[in-house]
Amino acid sequence: MNQPSFAMGARHDRPRRRRRGMFVLPSLFTAAGIGAGYFAITQTMQAMQATVDAAQKLDWAALAICFAIPFDALDGRIARMTNTASDFGRELDSLADAITFGVAPALLALVWGFHFLPETISPELAHPIVQVGTFVCFLYLLCGVSRLARFNISHDPQPQNPGRLDRKYFVGMPIPAAAGLIASSVHCFYGIPIPYWWLSILWIVLVGLIGFLMVSTWRFWSGKEINLGRTQPFQLLALLAIGIFILIRFSRGVLFLMALAYMFSGIWARAAYSWSRRRRHQSAVVVAVAETQGGLPSEGDRSPR
Repeated sequence: MNQPSFAMGARHDRPRRRRRGMFVLPSLFTAAGIGAGYFAITQTMQAMQATVDAAQKLDWAALAICFAIPFDALDGRIARMTNTASDFGRELDSLADAITFGVAPALLALVWGFHFLPETISPELAHPIVQVGTFVCFLYLLCGVSRLARFNISHDPQPQNPGRLDRKYFVGMPIPAAAGLIASSVHCFYGIPIPYWWLSILWIVLVGLIGFLMVSTWRFWSGKEINLGRTQPFQLLALLAIGIFILIRFSRGVLFLMALAYMFSGIWARAAYSWSRRRRHQSAVVVAVAETQGGLPSEGDRSPR
């Protein structure tokens, strides 16, 4: 008599175990992202002490950060698809982003851009560059964690330059994209550290611009309206195969151009919105002046014909 009840209890326990396993699945992708960030940090620290293969270690660190970006995109999507989103998962994902896309890229940008400047540069020139570069890399980290904190407490945030109603946008440049631009820049140049002081100055400008874009209220395309479920499986597989081949074969140039294009897309969207708003304002001023001077009929004088 006890055997049927035991079998019934085992059947009821199976869905619970399955459900518990589904909650673990998104966290595994988050943990993989943390592991990639930790690997990038260790490789960057080892590059500081290396004399021969420093460029290779910096290149590996950059690749680890780039590999972490798909993990960060998948953990949230999997949690939504399996209906296993939780407060713990959201907090873990935010902390993972702070490590992998905040600390690791800031350290990589510092070491790659300023640590290996040649000794032939005069100290009067090298010291200020290194000091300013160190401070700007810290600002990048500060802007990144501020961006994460703002994202966590914001409910339906609206960008300063609203876009199309049928599209979804990030307010400010997302921190994975910012880290991807730093990492892809290092990977594009094979991890070879910056050898010229004027390139270090350009690197300071780029890292500072990335930090500003993260805390800005400008819109950046999120791509959340893309529904892969509508695509036929063979079409999706073909596109994935082509994309993976291109990324593997031409990873240095493709990753850098993609990251750079995404950054400039936000800048262009803000510039285009400001330009269109200025034109609308000028048109309104012209109409108002013309109505005042009698060149155009006022609103009250207009009658249907």
